[in-house]
Amino acid sequence: MVTPRSAASAEPVSYGEELAVVTVTYSPGETLTRFLDTLAKATTRSVQVVLADNGSVDGAPEKGAERDGVTLLPMGENLGYGGAANRGVAELGPEVGWVIVANPDLEWGVGSIDKLLAAATKWPRGGVFGPLIREPDGRVYPSARMLPSLSKGVGHGLLGKVWPANPWSRAYRQADTVLSERTAGWLSGSCLLIRRAAFDSVAGFDSRYFMYFEDVDLGDRIGKAGWLNVYVPSAEVVHLGGHSTSRSSDRMLTEHHRSAYRYLADRHQGPEWAPVRLALKVGLEARRRLELRDPGGSKQ
Repeated sequence: MVTPRSAASAEPVSYGEELAVVTVTYSPGETLTRFLDTLAKATTRSVQVVLADNGSVDGAPEKGAERDGVTLLPMGENLGYGGAANRGVAELGPEVGWVIVANPDLEWGVGSIDKLLAAATKWPRGGVFGPLIREPDGRVYPSARMLPSLSKGVGHGLLGKVWPANPWSRAYRQADTVLSERTAGWLSGSCLLIRRAAFDSVAGFDSRYFMYFEDVDLGDRIGKAGWLNVYVPSAEVVHLGGHSTSRSSDRMLTEHHRSAYRYLADRHQGPEWAPVRLALKVGLEARRRLELRDPGGSKQ
């Protein structure tokens, strides 16, 4: 499969100012109804919605597509999150210069998208903007983080579950950072406002990441391309929880650890890093097996 980075357009496209929402669906259940119901209060602008469907069998995307402005785009197979999101964005016309890529299990806060768009006018080099994400119980999810260096990644990976307050995890998650509008290393892919020109400049998500770390990788490449990842906590959404992933925790754990290895291995290439890559692979496999015994902690 050709990765999106190798398929980048040689000539930049001039985009308009219209807005679209792309959400990747995989039997999302009733959460998609809540997603679409609350979208109307998130923005005063007209918005087209694309459901990039990875093979749902529950009928929810078909039901959602009965609404005005909502289009169902079947993938024909399960391409994973980044691959399907890329396909959804590619379906949009050049009039669309702003794209929300979001999970279908979100509840939109009042004016949340408009607040993200307002922040974008203040950050002309902002390529990706992320809201404050709350858990259903009201807790704030750490959605704006530092890029995982080898040392912080290992410290967080080894100790995050048994000692959540360890300094490596706290630094990585930016746990002590005041909730203010600021730049970040990366933003949670569960809800992103993306400047389409910036998305094009890095050729979108890397589709080698089936699930997990595609947002970390995007944030890294966005930054290296000269754009900014901007956290906008005045905009709020609630992440209701993954209906489609809750039934396959073993698969999700495997994908999470596979993607973590890919991210770090990609950035430590060459024979001199071979022992480190081997240690990472062994360590991540041990961590995966540990978490399979206790399914409580598979989040990044």
